[in-house]
Amino acid sequence: MAEGGYIEKQKFLLQDHEEKHFMSSEIVRDIILGVSDGLTVPFALAAGLSGANVTSSIILIAGIAEVAAGAISMGLGGYLAAKSEAEHYNRELKREEEEIISVPDIEAAECGEILSQYGMEPHEYQPVVNALRRNPQHWVDFMMKFELGLEKPDPMRALQSALTIAISYVVGGSVPLMPYMFIPIATEAVVASVVLTILALLIFGFAKGYFTGSQPFKSALQTACIGAIASAAAYSFAKLFRA
Repeated sequence: MAEGGYIEKQKFLLQDHEEKHFMSSEIVRDIILGVSDGLTVPFALAAGLSGANVTSSIILIAGIAEVAAGAISMGLGGYLAAKSEAEHYNRELKREEEEIISVPDIEAAECGEILSQYGMEPHEYQPVVNALRRNPQHWVDFMMKFELGLEKPDPMRALQSALTIAISYVVGGSVPLMPYMFIPIATEAVVASVVLTILALLIFGFAKGYFTGSQPFKSALQTACIGAIASAAAYSFAKLFRA
């Protein structure tokens, strides 16, 4: 088959084939991180303060302050983490670019070693190595991905991560605090908060399991149990020290 015909057939096969694998995006991971902590931490704080028999208004003020501080802290953490990943990638990229110029034979040998790990013999991978050597940019990209396991980061990733985590934290944190906005007696509000938050944790855990490709029902139960344990511990400690 002529090369042109082979390429056209390859394109047709790839277009006709629909991948069923789920690829967990960075945005999904940020949402999971923000909502998970947003549901759990303010929930435990509100339950703990309810155990201390303070009013709903005080719990609400403390909860809003915690949500604001948590959103800023976690958003900043996501921003710094993404910036660190980008800086690390750029350092390694510069090093690889220098090495394919200064020590091309060593880099070619490393390239061949990588391909050999996929079952290719020297006579099979040598043409691939030679082709990469003729295109330095593709060669660097290959080494970054297969030698170092690094993907080129999105330049907007840091800001995107910060905003996604912060907003997700606020959304999650607002759930356990809602009952305290309408029920003035904290001991009554905490019951509604527990029911509402456990339900939200079950729904969130199910969605997390579904979108990450794991078992949705198992994920729902695990997520709800973590939140329940955290709130029960906070409530018990508040009762204990108050006594």
